[in-house]
Amino acid sequence: MRAKIISIANQKGGVGKTTTAINLGAALAMRGERVLLIDLDPQGNASTGLGVSKETRHLSTYDLLLREATPVEIAQETDVDNLWIIPATMDLSSADTELMASARRVVHLRNALRLREAPYTYILIDCPPSLNLLTVNAFVASDTVLVPLQAEFFALEGLSQLLLTVREVRTTANSDLRLEGVVLTMFDRRNNLCLQVEEDARENLGDLVFQTKVPRNVRLSEAPSFAMPVLNYDPTSRGAIAYRSLAAELLQRNDLKQVSHV
Repeated sequence: MRAKIISIANQKGGVGKTTTAINLGAALAMRGERVLLIDLDPQGNASTGLGVSKETRHLSTYDLLLREATPVEIAQETDVDNLWIIPATMDLSSADTELMASARRVVHLRNALRLREAPYTYILIDCPPSLNLLTVNAFVASDTVLVPLQAEFFALEGLSQLLLTVREVRTTANSDLRLEGVVLTMFDRRNNLCLQVEEDARENLGDLVFQTKVPRNVRLSEAPSFAMPVLNYDPTSRGAIAYRSLAAELLQRNDLKQVSHV
């Protein structure tokens, strides 16, 4: 069986997207899954957050997209067992322009991931905070999209634009693309606005909203500066507990889907 590919995306910055990519990847790896995290954001925050120094990024997602290097050739081990990363460099910021010159501009990443078998059970793609050609490449390559949604006033308005992009990709380039779900991030149960956003999200999206909510947590904010997931930095923190719960919920959902298709 090939790896399940999940894009982690939200065109709005600062919603916990990269934090989710790092810590969900680590939590899945700690449960025995073999996880590859692809850093598709030119800022390279996921790479830095997993301890990959800029000096060691000799091959990157730029090479995966445009130079036909294989995932296994590029992937670097992390300090988390069973978790690998394909790091990003600033070269990726020019990839949009270079991809535009290609007639098959939206399928480069899909071809890179599907032409060669790789020893992973899950591939997570940390998308840039925009709905650009890199994000479209990720959606075309993916089975599903996971959306971190910050519990704030304009959250659902931004989500609607993302869902339109998913629908467009589904009708033009990847008919199998589905929404993995929405995870509420930076959640503060003492804040009435957070509770209202949760209520609205569940009313509109139903079971697509994960039961797990990721809280505002100082340890989550501190962990990247120590170049490690919060699950390593402080395993007992509320942030670490939330991401372990999210991984368990995601795996359970996928097991149920597999059973339903038998």
